[in-house]
Amino acid sequence: MTDTRICLTLDARIAVIRLSDPERRNAMSLPMREQCLAALRGLEERGEADAVVITGDGDKAFSAGADINEVAQRTVEGELSTRAQLRRELPRLLESMRLPTIAAIHGHCLGAGLELALACTLRIASDEAKLGLPEINLGVIPGSGGTQRLARLVGMGRAMELVTLGEPIDAQEAWRIGLVNRVCPAAELLPLALEICRKWQSKGPVSLMAARDAVLRSGDLDLAAGLDYENKLFALAIASGERDEGVKAFREKRKPRFRG
Repeated sequence: MTDTRICLTLDARIAVIRLSDPERRNAMSLPMREQCLAALRGLEERGEADAVVITGDGDKAFSAGADINEVAQRTVEGELSTRAQLRRELPRLLESMRLPTIAAIHGHCLGAGLELALACTLRIASDEAKLGLPEINLGVIPGSGGTQRLARLVGMGRAMELVTLGEPIDAQEAWRIGLVNRVCPAAELLPLALEICRKWQSKGPVSLMAARDAVLRSGDLDLAAGLDYENKLFALAIASGERDEGVKAFREKRKPRFRG
């Protein structure tokens, strides 16, 4: 890639993807989205990672939002085209891929940047982070799933406030309403993300994916359908053999060995 907008590193089977356009506060441009998609698909296809951290390069932003030049050029016809689906494809991949993902948020996390984070399995933020969906101030609305995923996380009332006022909130408020899972000092952000990934590595990959998918679908299904879906995923975990190892390890008073 001659125009590199992300940086991918891999250590101990934990991948770190850095959104890397610090001069524009890691704006979510089309090339950046395409490179994120390619990197995530490659990690999954090659089977070389157990978890993924997504963060931003520099100390100013996770991502300050969509590329404003691209926003200015969007048309009605373009938004109804296949090309526009790319913006929605990246969050959908994050939710559906086998690998769990965590957004490590520092600085500004706005608009398309927050929409990316919303699709991750978990979100953690440094204590100086600012999060929001300011699209209303540009005469548009969030267009990469923000209105839908935010309401599922924090409830309709707070989502309505954030979307219609377009005002960012700080990390502590984001934690209070359930938008982020944890808040820590900036220096501890990446170490905390890696610690969570190591905890994921200690779980069975099939049961971890099943647990995530069951929770994700809970907002889309009525209780009866959700319980049925949960039951089928429970059976899948048994079929994987992970239950056998987990029970055996419990009886032998040792840590289970689900991987390798």
